[in-house]
Amino acid sequence: MSKTPEMIRNEKAGACLVKALEGRCFEAYYCETKEEAKEKALSLIPEGDVISWGGCGTAEEIGLMDEIQSGKYKVIDRATGKDRAESLQLMRQGLLADTYIAGTNAISEDGQLVNIDGTGNRVAAMTFGPSNIIVVAGMNKVAKNVEDALTRARSIAAPINCQRFPDKKTPCVKTGLCGDCNSPDCICNYISTIRRCSPPKKIKVILIGEKLGF
Repeated sequence: MSKTPEMIRNEKAGACLVKALEGRCFEAYYCETKEEAKEKALSLIPEGDVISWGGCGTAEEIGLMDEIQSGKYKVIDRATGKDRAESLQLMRQGLLADTYIAGTNAISEDGQLVNIDGTGNRVAAMTFGPSNIIVVAGMNKVAKNVEDALTRARSIAAPINCQRFPDKKTPCVKTGLCGDCNSPDCICNYISTIRRCSPPKKIKVILIGEKLGF
């Protein structure tokens, strides 16, 4: 099958982003398809590692989570907690996992990752936690610069994410638009920009040509 103009564009832009990420000491890859991305992610998990993850729709879309939770790997899964307190404890344990799977809310063209969290477990793990972080992201997450990446995270990713929790009393649940709220139910409590990876190559970023996640 011949490549579409979008596929050709994403391949070229992906190559530029890989260079930009590597220039900031990330380890980076471009995969054209979901299947290639899943296999690349699995190849980056050392045998015997304990694995945990933050909320990551992209990892689910490419089939990575099905593989991780198939029984072949040792995992720390917050969803197995009997209540909120136990789930929080599992999140804390996840900070000591060997490998951590995550998505990202936005990536600037110069190779910086921007993320927003409600609880903070994902941004904490990505910045100071497991020694092997695997980030999977569709090319639709790419923004021109850090300012646009933050706008994307707050105006697109967060309001969509919040629709998963219809009982939350935030402006974006009602309107679909960010209200820059200070609501008790706000999911935009922790905002993180990773402008450089330290130590080098701790964070592996897999860019995927297909449109994935939000």
